[in-house]
Amino acid sequence: MDIRSARYFLIKNEFKPIQHQALCLLPLFNFIRSFFIFIVLLSPFHIYAQDGVYKWQKPHKPLTEEQITESSPFYPSRATTDGRQLTPDMFESPEVCKGCHSEIYQQWEKSAMAYSWEDPIYQALFLRASKATDGQVDNFCIACHSPIGMTSMDASAAMIETKTDLPGVNCEVCHNITGITGNDNAAYILSPNKDKHIKLGPHTDASSPYHKTEYSDLHTRSEFCSTCHNVTHPFNSTPIERTYDEWQESAYNEQGIQCQDCHMTPGPGQSNNPGKSAIMGKERKHIYSHEFTGGNSTLHLYFNNPESAELSRAMLRSAATIEFIGLPDSLIPGELVTIKVKVANVGAGHKLPTGFPEGREVWVDFNVKTDIQPSIYRSGAVVDGHTEKGTRNFKVTLGDVNGNVVDLNVWEVDRVLSDTRIQPNGYSIVDYTFQIPKGTSGTITLYAQLNYWPFPQKIVDELLGKDKLKVDIVNMTSVSAALPIANAEQTIAMKP
Repeated sequence: MDIRSARYFLIKNEFKPIQHQALCLLPLFNFIRSFFIFIVLLSPFHIYAQDGVYKWQKPHKPLTEEQITESSPFYPSRATTDGRQLTPDMFESPEVCKGCHSEIYQQWEKSAMAYSWEDPIYQALFLRASKATDGQVDNFCIACHSPIGMTSMDASAAMIETKTDLPGVNCEVCHNITGITGNDNAAYILSPNKDKHIKLGPHTDASSPYHKTEYSDLHTRSEFCSTCHNVTHPFNSTPIERTYDEWQESAYNEQGIQCQDCHMTPGPGQSNNPGKSAIMGKERKHIYSHEFTGGNSTLHLYFNNPESAELSRAMLRSAATIEFIGLPDSLIPGELVTIKVKVANVGAGHKLPTGFPEGREVWVDFNVKTDIQPSIYRSGAVVDGHTEKGTRNFKVTLGDVNGNVVDLNVWEVDRVLSDTRIQPNGYSIVDYTFQIPKGTSGTITLYAQLNYWPFPQKIVDELLGKDKLKVDIVNMTSVSAALPIANAEQTIAMKP
């Protein structure tokens, strides 16, 4: 029995000695039980898992500031180094890497990773969070948006106001991560080694005339991504983002499909990307793309990268299907009808959608038209910068300690109120009930369009100001169907 199992059984009082053992062994079992409980209670930081990797829990009250600092030097993030005091000169500029890895550099410089610090929505939200918490969340946010800035430049939210240029997630971040200590809250170990000049990567036979190379199995697995794509509230342990967990619990994990297999390719459905990772490198069957394509086309458009935006749209369009199910043969004027729409997650190895919960939203825009009327019923329109009330959407709703909805101030989150997102390989059925107007004749056409945006326009306007940034609404997929209106004779025949 491992420690995690022991903890579960002991706390649940389910550790029972085998009944057929001699009664004289009971004192020994009771001693072992008490000993294990004592050990468990001395472990406030950890929810144990294999290999020592665990989820975050807020440090226990009896710990001193010195003990917290020793375990988490960049508290409340979980980032650590190899014990050295890091300085900016320990990291090379991405432009140095560009000399040999020109194609990879060109991909990276257009990626969300490159813009992780400069992202205007992130900066505005971060400033808001920092001021509201007196800087308590600064390290928590910076750890994933500028790891080098946090670990070597004493970065803070104030640097946004002073327009200090900090590196985002660049070559030197990922290829100097030597390990992880958990699966959330930036639990990476960042260890630059400019003296030895070793870069970690996914190939066992890589060589370079400029630096040494070392194979890292971690870089080929989803666990590498988990440290910044699982987010737990640092002060109350509420799960905020769980992209890695969603993948881990899916069939994609069972089939050995890693995050890198979808997000580090030239596009959806392209599993092989032959070429060289460096000018003098070896020809390989697959070179990992460093576009890191996701769903945020809005960010790419803001930074004037339309090609990257279109890659994001293509990925979103490959993620889902939509269809009508059980449609009637015809419709009766004056009668109510219920239309069912099935939305399936067929291409995302995590929930649909995933990521930042206050922003990410997928929804159905459902519209019903007649031959002469543009709309007799609609649900899912965007009104005043957000989806209208009653929209059938797929998203997370977070709440504060009083159960009130939190739609922007993520630091106030205390609980998850609802989660209607679609599981990997799963589906959801939504329905619409409306009345066919009396006197309607001809044909009624049903339209259902599946849309996505990374943030509602209302939130972006609140953060940046009205009309400062236009959110790109992506039509992921759509379906339509034409149904005839029954004539008078048919109507009489159809009624019981």
